[in-house]
Amino acid sequence: MSSAMATDLTSKQRRILQYLRENAATKTYFKSRLIGKELGMTAKEVGSNITALQNGDYDIEIEKWGYSSSTTWKVNV
Repeated sequence: MSSAMATDLTSKQRRILQYLRENAATKTYFKSRLIGKELGMTAKEVGSNITALQNGDYDIEIEKWGYSSSTTWKVNV
């Protein structure tokens, strides 16, 4: 990830990206509501911000996987 691209992220997007990087080594699937609970955000905030990460050129692959009581994301580092 280039530093120019990192500065284009909002603080929420940077926090989500850091959270996913730290936890993706031991976990593959993440629910928006659980990420939000950990980071003090709503599931809707996580979902809208994770899309920017999904479409960006980062060292992490994020795929919308399913929806059951909250959107589930499949994450590969």
